[in-house]
This record gives sequence, structure tokens and C-alpha cells, in this order.
Amino acid sequence: MAELVSITSGKLTARINLLGAELWSVTDADGREYMTDADPAFWTGHAPILFPIVGELAGGTYRYEGKNYALPRHGFARRSRFLLVEHADGTARFRLTDSADTRAAYPFAFALELCFRLHDTRLEIVAEVTNLGPEPLPFSLGFHPGFAWPLPGGGDKLKHTIVFAEEEPNDIRLLDGDGLVADRAPSPVQGRTLKLSPDLFRRDALVWDRLQSRGVEYRGEQGSPILRVAFPDTPHLGIWQKPGANYVCIEPWQGHADPAGFDGELREKPGIVILPPGEVRRFRVEVTIDPPSGV
Repeated sequence: MAELVSITSGKLTARINLLGAELWSVTDADGREYMTDADPAFWTGHAPILFPIVGELAGGTYRYEGKNYALPRHGFARRSRFLLVEHADGTARFRLTDSADTRAAYPFAFALELCFRLHDTRLEIVAEVTNLGPEPLPFSLGFHPGFAWPLPGGGDKLKHTIVFAEEEPNDIRLLDGDGLVADRAPSPVQGRTLKLSPDLFRRDALVWDRLQSRGVEYRGEQGSPILRVAFPDTPHLGIWQKPGANYVCIEPWQGHADPAGFDGELREKPGIVILPPGEVRRFRVEVTIDPPSGV
């Protein structure tokens, strides 16, 4: 049984699972759900937090100071139980610290806090990583929210779009059969607009590793709700679904999967952050929901 913590602003209600500090639901005052239906035929996730890596490791392992360690895709935070350290009407804060189990796979002392705050029709999520150890902390972090596709009241699924804050002419990256960053492909964004279609995701996620934007708008047909997703602190972006499912994931990342053939140390992994002892790094995502026209 999932242990869900609820917060509300009156206009939005969010529910977060203690397992993974994972956002499970965002509903408006009329009960419209903006998150994935988590249909087990496709994907049972909702919005996992990716830490201390994003994506897949080459061979499922990484090397640190000459020793190999194994980590599953996207790391262990999403499968870890967080401690609820603050809970008020519009705020919930969760904390995960290193343990004997985490140090066996990731030999570092850390704290990872997730703070969820609701302000009117805006949800703010702040991830805070603290280096509690005596040596530099190498890590990546990503957000993985799955939004309803189609949006409630959004009309035809194939008329949904994601509009980037800036033009995105750079090539994107595609994943190979092992989940590693491989081929480059022409940008599917026309100007600033990505027209959504299940065909986009036949090879898994689309990865922007040379991203210009730090925000997107996800929208359906005229008059539908608009989700404005801002991610000022993350330089990479993944967009993903399993074709046929009723969600699309808009994933701001700091870091991404290993490139195919990568054989370097963890500190050399593309997108890795090296956090000095005692220091803190924060990553913020904001989701603002503009209600349907006339509401």
C-alpha cells in the first residue's frame, strides 16, 4: 500500500509517495488529474527522482578510483524510502541520506532533500544535494514526471504539442538497445514546436544534450489546459513515452545516460556534477497549470 502525503493550495492538490519521494498525483479543484494513469501495461512510474545517475551505465557499472560498482538505471533514490521532515498545508519536504546499502553501490556520504510547494496553480519542486563526506561528491540528478496525454479536456491526443522557450535547431541524441546515448538525429522541433506522436518514441526517449531552452509549454487543442514547465537549473532534457500509453514524460536532467562505448571514471561521465565537501547544489522545477479556457 502506497503511503501518500498530500499538500494543497486550494486550487491544486499534490500527493507524494514516501517511496522515492515520488509525485503521484496533481489534481485541480474540479478533480482533473494532470499526471499519468500509471497503466501497468506500459509503465507504473509516476515521477521518479533520478539520483545519483541519470539513465543507464555502460555495462551497468561505473568505475571510481579503479574499482567497479553496479547501479541500476536512474540510480537508487526512486526505490528508497525517504523520511518526511516537514509537512504543512502547501509544503512537504523529504530526506534521504546514505546508508550501508547505498555505500555498497555508491561509496559517498550525502543527503538528498526533495521539497514540494504549492502556490496557487503552481507546483515547485526543489531537489537539494549536500555533500556530507570528506571528498568530492560526483553525481547527476534528474526529474521524470509523467503527464497525462491527452490532457484532461485537451481533445485529440495527436494535436498535443510541446512548445520550447527557445528555438531548438541542434541535433538530438537517440538511445541504443542498451539504453546508452548513441546516434545523433535532426531536431524534431519545428522552430519552437514539437508535435507529439507515438512514432517519435519508437527508439525510446529523445535526448537534448545541447539544449537552448529552460522551459516548455505542454498543451492540447485550443481551449485546453496548458502546463508550463520551467527548469532553470538543468541543462539537458529527455522526452519519453511508451507508444500507446496515456502519458508523456518531460524530464529535466543534469546529466544523461553513458554514451555508447564510454569507459571512463565516474567523474568523467558527461553531465556529472563534482560537489566539494560541505557544499550544496539545488535544482528547481516549476509546473504551472493554466486551466481550460472559460474555467
